[in-house]
Amino acid sequence: MENSKLSFQYWFITMHLLSCTKKSFSAKEIQRELGHNRYQPIWEMAHKIRSVMGLRDNLYTLGNEIELDDGFFETVDINRDHDEPLKRGRGSQRQTTVLVMAESKDVELTQLNKKYKDQKKFGFLKMKVISGGFSEKLFTPKVTESIDPNIVIKSDGSTSYSELKNDFDHRPETIPKKEAGKMLPWVHKAISNAKRLLLDVHHRIDDDFLQNYLNAYVFKLNRRYFINLFDRVLVAAVTQKWNYIG
Repeated sequence: MENSKLSFQYWFITMHLLSCTKKSFSAKEIQRELGHNRYQPIWEMAHKIRSVMGLRDNLYTLGNEIELDDGFFETVDINRDHDEPLKRGRGSQRQTTVLVMAESKDVELTQLNKKYKDQKKFGFLKMKVISGGFSEKLFTPKVTESIDPNIVIKSDGSTSYSELKNDFDHRPETIPKKEAGKMLPWVHKAISNAKRLLLDVHHRIDDDFLQNYLNAYVFKLNRRYFINLFDRVLVAAVTQKWNYIG
């Protein structure tokens, strides 16, 4: 909010809108709600708030047992050479790789907790955009900064995670495609729900800003049991020292 030409009222209303529902609001919808004439300052304000949500979650590391996998999100690269032929599958110019880590704990089914049909209890989540390729050199630092070193990591048998065994108790398994949702249930649900949310609300996302949209999704999911998330967003905004470039 420092040095902003927008009123505090705008900031507070936008924080409320971005945190009051499981879904979200596009910058265009926020502009309509505020009755502001220009789109650009509202778009920038919303991204600053999403950025600080991510910075707040970066203060914490994941524990328990971790499900780890990667997802591919459809994005737009405005700097792409349109004469270059489009690739298919991994490495496609229309997809951005996201590393997803979800806390997952075994639950013993009893009469009191039948709701855990997957026999796994979900904890907290992290989603990190991977830029510049698809290799263990890019994945490993993201994992190291996000989780406690003394935990078990479960993943598929991708070679992109091969270096994790040097620092973690990594237990990869070769998982048939049809069984992935059973072996890594929560990470796949998180990816599926995030894709559906972004497609429904934002439609077209520049790859440079995908992390901000994921920040908001993860921030709200990690605080799903809080009654009033506006307070948490406000605390994150006023206590975080950060530099925003945009």
